[in-house]
Amino acid sequence: MKKLLSFFAIVICLKTAHAARVDTVDVPSARMNKEIKAVVISPEHTKATHVLYLLHGYSGKYSDWVRRAPRLADLVDAYGFMVVCPDGGYDSWYWDTEQADYQYETFITRELLPYIERSYGVGSDRFNRGITGLSMGGHGALYLAFRHQDLFAFAGSTSGGVDIRPFPNNWNIKQRIGSYHDHPNAWNEHTVMGLIHLIQPGNLQLFIDCGTDDFFFDVNNRLHEQLTYHNIPHHYLTMPGKHDWNYWSRSIDFQMAFFNQCFQRTEATK
Repeated sequence: MKKLLSFFAIVICLKTAHAARVDTVDVPSARMNKEIKAVVISPEHTKATHVLYLLHGYSGKYSDWVRRAPRLADLVDAYGFMVVCPDGGYDSWYWDTEQADYQYETFITRELLPYIERSYGVGSDRFNRGITGLSMGGHGALYLAFRHQDLFAFAGSTSGGVDIRPFPNNWNIKQRIGSYHDHPNAWNEHTVMGLIHLIQPGNLQLFIDCGTDDFFFDVNNRLHEQLTYHNIPHHYLTMPGKHDWNYWSRSIDFQMAFFNQCFQRTEATK
């Protein structure tokens, strides 16, 4: 609790007078045979060594975060780490599926990370990487982090769809992995709630938040309860708010402060 309160204090006190650099890049995906756009936000006066991969939600795109939460650029400049917002497709849920143009797990983990690290000279160790996102992207961030603990040491989610099973007819999920009725095992294997057993003790630092009026509030509470039951340390924050940009424009402050603390601890141990 003290650690959580300490980064709350950082959020409250944070001020900046700088402007981060915002680039849009085309990242080649050999797996999907196309180029995929990403926004790269770099601190203006600091050479970044750490990167936070920040994922958008269902029906969104790569530019959502920088357009809808412009304070993000100020936070990047204040904290001194890079933020990368890749395009995850309209409804990919950041999975690899049987459809050739839905290979976003491979894109993020095997194509985007090397491209960013090669192009920007940032660190390539798991302790240099964090991943989080909103809604579909919150699910995607935890899904990828749980499955790729060799790549990520820090992960988060804001208003994440962390259990897809209560929503069998929503958000084109059954178009990606089949219907829940016919393919229950696929749904269990593609939902964050079904992957808790993959977390190795002490391997991931986690921060999860959700608004109390969000339609994903109940599944986030259940995830919190399951993580607690399995003795998996994590930070869990609830605040008033719905599933909208009013909430995410506030929650990004806490997300960024959490990852800053993670990266700062990494630097302190070197």
